[in-house]
Amino acid sequence: MKLNLVIIYLLSLFLFGCEQNISISSKKNDLNLEDKYKNLGFALVYDKDLMKIKKLDDRSLDIFHKSLKRKSIVKITNPKNGNFLIANVKSNKVRFSNFYNAILSPRIAKDLDLDLMEPYVEIVLIPKGSTFVAKKAKTFDEERSVAEKAPIDGIQINDLNKKKTKKKIKKQNFFSYSIKVADFYYKNSAILLVDRIKNETSLKNLKIVKISKTKYRVLIGPFSDIKSLRESFEKIDVLNFENLEILNNA
Repeated sequence: MKLNLVIIYLLSLFLFGCEQNISISSKKNDLNLEDKYKNLGFALVYDKDLMKIKKLDDRSLDIFHKSLKRKSIVKITNPKNGNFLIANVKSNKVRFSNFYNAILSPRIAKDLDLDLMEPYVEIVLIPKGSTFVAKKAKTFDEERSVAEKAPIDGIQINDLNKKKTKKKIKKQNFFSYSIKVADFYYKNSAILLVDRIKNETSLKNLKIVKISKTKYRVLIGPFSDIKSLRESFEKIDVLNFENLEILNNA
């Protein structure tokens, strides 16, 4: 009888311990999503001719995103010139291609001085309660107020094209991007992923890059044009990786 009680007691401890671990793991995943989101990739600049896309005010500092919560605050940076600003996620229910990491207002594209032929941006989620948000909140509200009252003239797509024509021609010769699939601690894990991708897709231009002694990166590419980059992105996207990124000159 005593033996049975001991077994039941130990079994209950084991089950409770497993449940607690699962709970902790779940919380860690939530933290990763809420506090550590970062993505490098191509954005889509809103235009009224986009089919079935909810209207995004040309003058706003708002974006559409697929996974970040509505009203999340993000820092958007143009990696090519270092320009950045603070923006607001207006909605995460708008449907658009996974190839794009967000839909930006024309105002944001203009302020970041984005090349509309290569609208490459880094998006970083700013956690609630961070000191950065506290310092920037007032400035963000003031900038948004000014942006919403400012005239639309001067931020149309055609105007931006005229200003950047010379710059774009120069950049087109150096188009070089790769798709970052994942980073691994062990090289063998990276090799297993590459084998899986080869078996489940028609992609061939895969490689493993050693970043450090404990980091191995699986890349697809490089690509010299946006058409082939997008085609390959769509092929790997069907495997439902969590956060595919597009890296410049990787």
